[in-house]
Amino acid sequence: MKLLLDLGNTRLKWALCEGADWRARGAVGWDSDIAAALREAWRELPTPAEATGASVVDAAREATVAAAVHACWPLDTFWLRTPAEACGVRNAYDEPQRLGVDRFLAMVAAYAAGHAPCILAGVGTALTLDALAADGRHLGGLIAPGPQLMQQALVGATVRVRPERPGEVLDAAANTADAVASGCWQAAAALIERFARRMGPALGGAPALRLGGGDAAALLPLLELPAALAEDGVLHGLAVWANAHPAATRAL
Repeated sequence: MKLLLDLGNTRLKWALCEGADWRARGAVGWDSDIAAALREAWRELPTPAEATGASVVDAAREATVAAAVHACWPLDTFWLRTPAEACGVRNAYDEPQRLGVDRFLAMVAAYAAGHAPCILAGVGTALTLDALAADGRHLGGLIAPGPQLMQQALVGATVRVRPERPGEVLDAAANTADAVASGCWQAAAALIERFARRMGPALGGAPALRLGGGDAAALLPLLELPAALAEDGVLHGLAVWANAHPAATRAL
C-alpha cells in the first residue's frame, strides 16, 4: 500500500492506493493547519509501506508534510523530481528537472491510460499546456497565468478596474465585473485552442484534449474543441511511477 502526495500551489491532495485500488483520498488547502488536518485525515488509515510525493511548492512546505507523514507512521517521504524519461514518457526540456513534476506526471498518467497523442492542459494558478505524442515523446509546452490569476493581476495593476462582484463569462460584457471575468477566462480558452491547433500536425491530426486542475471544470464549457476532464492526473501518474519504481530500488 502506498501513500501518494501531490503538493500543488493551492492545496495538497493525497491518496492511499493498493495496486489499482484507491483505498482513501483527500485534499487540504494551504490556508489551513496542514499538519493537524493531515493527522486527522490519516488517523484511522492502515499503515502504508511507502510515501511518495510530487511537489511544486517550497522546501519548507515539503518538510512540514514529510514531518506530518512521519508523525503518523514510521515512514520517510520520497520526493520525486522530474526525470528526463520515465514510464514511457520522454521529457522535451533541455534541462529536464525544470519541467514541473506535475506536468510530467500528468503526461505519465495520460500515456499509461492510452490517451496519447494528446494535449494536456493544467488549469490552476498557472495555465500549463503540453503536447504528448503517441510514442511518449513530449513535444514541449507553454505556461501562462491561470484565469483567476489573470483577474487578480489585472485588478492589482490598474486603478479603475475594480469589480464589485464576481463576473459572469459572456461573449461581450456591458459592465466591468463581467468584462474582466469574460476576458480572462476566454483568453485562457483561446490559448488552449490555439496550442491544440498549432500542435495538431505534429501529433498526427486532431489530438485528444484533456483538462486537469482546479479550474478545469469551469473552463471546459468555454472550449470550442472537443475536450474531456482528466481528474487527479498527478496522483494517477505518481501511482504509475511508484508501481514501476518500488521503494527498495530508490534512494531517499
